[in-house]
Amino acid sequence: MKSTSQITPSIKKKSYNLWLWVACITLSLFASIFILTPTNNTFRFCFIDQDRNQVITKVPIDIVILNDKESPFYSKSDSTGCFAWKTKDDYIHFVIRSPYHKTDTIYRITSSDFNENLQVRTDDYALILHYYANGKVEDWKNRRKELSQMIANDAHIFQVLPQRLGIEMYTKKDFINKLTTPTQSLKNVEIIESKRSNGQIVKLKFKIKS
Repeated sequence: MKSTSQITPSIKKKSYNLWLWVACITLSLFASIFILTPTNNTFRFCFIDQDRNQVITKVPIDIVILNDKESPFYSKSDSTGCFAWKTKDDYIHFVIRSPYHKTDTIYRITSSDFNENLQVRTDDYALILHYYANGKVEDWKNRRKELSQMIANDAHIFQVLPQRLGIEMYTKKDFINKLTTPTQSLKNVEIIESKRSNGQIVKLKFKIKS
C-alpha cells in the first residue's frame, strides 16, 4: 500500500498540468478573438471646390455609400463641408453629387484612420444657369442666345413646387422665357440637379425658394 507522501506529488503534478492546459487554451481563444475581430476604420473627407480652393459649405454634397453586400447608404456633408464614415472594412466606395459640381465616384483603401481634402470639379453649366437666374444681366438678347446653346432642344426641365404640390414641366423655350423675364422670384431660383450630354443640358430640375 502506497503512502500519502507518495500520492500527493503525483496529484499536484496532474493538477498543475491541467491548469496549464486550460490557461493555454484560454489565451489562445483570446488571441484568436483579438486577431479575427475587425477594428473600425474611420474615413473622413472634406470637399474642396476645385476652382475656388475653398471648402464647400453653402450647398451640402449628397453622398451614396456603395456596398456589394448591402443596399446603398445615403448621407450628406455637414455644415463644415466634411463627411465621416466608420466601417469594419478597409475600404470605402461612394458617389458624390451636387447641383453645382460634377458627379464623381470615389474609392479609397486604408489600414487605419483616413483623412483627405477631396477636390470636387465645378459644373460650369449649372453655375451659369444659377448666375443667369440670380444675377444682373442687361443684354437680354445675348442671354437668350447663350441659354439656347447650353440647353438641348428635347431637354427635360422640371420645377419642383413647394409644399409637396408636385412638379411643373417646361419646354426649352418656356424655361428660357422664364429665365430672361426679370421678376423678383427669379432671384430665389436654386438648381437641384442637372445632367449633360454632348455638351448640352438634357435634364434640369430646379425650385424657387420661398
